[in-house]
Amino acid sequence: MRVLFGRRLFLRMFRIGVVGGTGYTGAELLRILAGHPHIALSVITSRSEAGLPVAEMFPHLRGRLDLCFTEPDPGALSECDLVFFATPNGTAMQSAPELLERGVRVIDLAADFRLRDPAVWEHWYRTPHGCPHLLAEAAYGLPELNRAAVREARLVANPGCYPTAVTLGFLPLLEGEAVDPSWLIADAKSGVSGAGRKAATGLLMAEVGESFKAYSVTGHRHAPEIVQNLAQFCGVEVNLTFVPHLVPMIRGIEATLYARLTTSDSDLEHLFAQRYAGEPFIDLMPGGHPDTRSVRGANQCRIAVARQGKSGVVVVQSVIDNLVKGAAGQAVQNMNLMLDLEETTGLEAPALLP
Repeated sequence: MRVLFGRRLFLRMFRIGVVGGTGYTGAELLRILAGHPHIALSVITSRSEAGLPVAEMFPHLRGRLDLCFTEPDPGALSECDLVFFATPNGTAMQSAPELLERGVRVIDLAADFRLRDPAVWEHWYRTPHGCPHLLAEAAYGLPELNRAAVREARLVANPGCYPTAVTLGFLPLLEGEAVDPSWLIADAKSGVSGAGRKAATGLLMAEVGESFKAYSVTGHRHAPEIVQNLAQFCGVEVNLTFVPHLVPMIRGIEATLYARLTTSDSDLEHLFAQRYAGEPFIDLMPGGHPDTRSVRGANQCRIAVARQGKSGVVVVQSVIDNLVKGAAGQAVQNMNLMLDLEETTGLEAPALLP
């Protein structure tokens, strides 16, 4: 946003706070915000690292951030225009209500406000919801679905990484009534950074390297989030089989999606092109095979759709960087909308290669 004052043109700056800045998602959020032309990072909190310079923990931010981590302080956070929560599930619901009352807008990168039904939340996250009265108000922050709602929201639930890739892949097919909503399969793979920055034997390189496995086969907590998204466009019950896998790479989500066509004459590529026309962060690859390295470090979802012979099955390939379009980049995309900034600001960088 540019403000004309006299004969000089000024950039309006917004004060931003980040709660929980020490994880992979928090680090990615800080990297993106440090280069955003309209953002002044004011507060970055961490209970365990209070007093430590941010650039000491994250040397890649040397010369870009001169703040120290601080203890979470509602007073300091309430002076911000917007606060991100890059915290574990269950944290934002404890603090967001007070910030909202003080007029601060909030984006939660965890799952606290993604599910509409508090009973479903409690089932999957094993704890009662701390502020169920806010669930109906929270805008689900997938701009390709809810851009108008995000613009007006004071509370945004940033989607999960798997739900982003899967929802964007299935969306045109379901909206166009081209597939049977009772038979949907999502075979998804994630790099190890999706599990967070924590010390766990199963995430060590010696454990993950040269290996490949499925997990949460009997049910993953992202499944109800995906079903909730897809059901918006069907008017009927959605039956989804969702199986996640852990692959030996750091970043990336690859979702191979399967659905049964309801008609044999659908122009699938046209269906996707029509639905995503003008979307700045959707890249359709007709006849292509998108790979995760083509989106590494970018706020991009690359999609290819194909029909397999005469089987009546459509196959969609959807890839994102789980830390960017699947988390921090999408959160900044939502922030831009909420603050009436150009949606792509700070997110124009292409992917890293190799």
